[in-house]
Amino acid sequence: MNVMNVDYSTKIPNNVNLSEDRQVLKALEGWHPGYVDWWNDMGPDGFQQSLVYLRTAYSVDPRGWAKFDYVKMPDYRWGILLAPQEENRVVPFGQSYGEPAWQEVPGEHRAMLRRLIVIQGDTEPASVEQQRYLGKTAPSLYDLRNLFQVNVEEGRHLWAMVYLLQKYFGRDGREEADDLLRRRSGDADSPRMLGAFNEATPDWLSFFMFTYFTDRDGKMQLHSLAQSGFDPLSRTCRFMLTEEAHHMFVGETGISRVVQRTCEAMRAAGVDDPRDVAKVRALGVIDLPTIQKKLNLHYTLSLDLFGSEVSTNAANAFNAGIKGRYRETQIEDDHRLQNDTYPVLKLVNGEIRRVDEPALTALNMRLRDDYTQDCAKGLLRWNKIISLAGYDFRLTLPNVAFHRQIGEFKDIHATPDGVLIDDAVWNRRKTDWLPSTDDGDFIASLMNPVSEIGKFAPWISPPKVGIDNKPGDFEYVKIET
Repeated sequence: MNVMNVDYSTKIPNNVNLSEDRQVLKALEGWHPGYVDWWNDMGPDGFQQSLVYLRTAYSVDPRGWAKFDYVKMPDYRWGILLAPQEENRVVPFGQSYGEPAWQEVPGEHRAMLRRLIVIQGDTEPASVEQQRYLGKTAPSLYDLRNLFQVNVEEGRHLWAMVYLLQKYFGRDGREEADDLLRRRSGDADSPRMLGAFNEATPDWLSFFMFTYFTDRDGKMQLHSLAQSGFDPLSRTCRFMLTEEAHHMFVGETGISRVVQRTCEAMRAAGVDDPRDVAKVRALGVIDLPTIQKKLNLHYTLSLDLFGSEVSTNAANAFNAGIKGRYRETQIEDDHRLQNDTYPVLKLVNGEIRRVDEPALTALNMRLRDDYTQDCAKGLLRWNKIISLAGYDFRLTLPNVAFHRQIGEFKDIHATPDGVLIDDAVWNRRKTDWLPSTDDGDFIASLMNPVSEIGKFAPWISPPKVGIDNKPGDFEYVKIET
């Protein structure tokens, strides 16, 4: 079998020879009905019978791996796709550095590997659940299609993790796979495992922020797992990253288009002060200060996903050769970190300071720093739009001490500039920095669906180019009426 291409002759498309792995095939076929039930119950509400112009992977060759066609989402061919195996691959870091990569789970690392796979797997259906109702307020058919593309690929990423659980972890893996369908985002009794994945996604600006910031955390985690000495996990994550790029594209271009439309409306109306919220909102667009508040919220929620800045769990996973650093193989050091240090932001005597910590325990901080640098690129593009429109306003990433629930700064309050404040000031001013109920109500008031071909809601600009080079009046979703 050519691992580059995907076998569609079985119920579960794959490039891992499932037809010859009867035990795993049977387990996955047993899991399949529960997955479809979950999709129908918790997937996009009201559009399950609509024909959507979606891409489906038919290969894992990065030069050409997807084909586009209309499909009803419950009929989407979710499959198991691993990137091609690298010959003579070795463990690229940790105590087993330089040894042959593992094709089976090392017994001593079994529990740690399973937990990392389960946590990654739990995020995938969670985001589908969070975005379930967004289709009903889509600003265009183009955006509706992008939402559904993100959704079906998050579903495929769940399959990717479930395959690893079913194939390599026996009964424990099967039970964990069932639990991935049992938990629900925001559920009081059985919530998803990570906080950001229990938050509501009430509007399209939230969706764009989520796909820009939270999916970018996913990118960083997948990059770290793609370095893993456990080769099937590495290959799985490498192909997931190919699909993940589109999700962040949806976020970055979505926010760009919101900012663009706001600036155009202000220019046309002669509004000189972008901070005059009432005047800008009267134009039917989202004001820049509110966009900043949404950015503050989603960026800080995403920072919490990296865990504590100093972490023995991260050190143990690195030492074990299970989870590396971002672009581990491109880093010039010994890949063991026995004597290295890394600067960590900590609260010292009431001040935020950089403190050198052992690099092994500061791995979360390093990955988070890489994430922040990656996030900043989008802000450069958004701020260029504002600047070219002639406005003196900059979107910024808040200080890492602001609005944190996990890590060094979870028990203090700070402004977005990193100034420490007391509870009274925080309670008085937090709606200056984070979305208020009124802000949410205003954004909700704009969320009127637009389903006419080639038309867009008045609060967002059309994209520069269509998906799959389609024209502006292409019917991306054929809505069932």
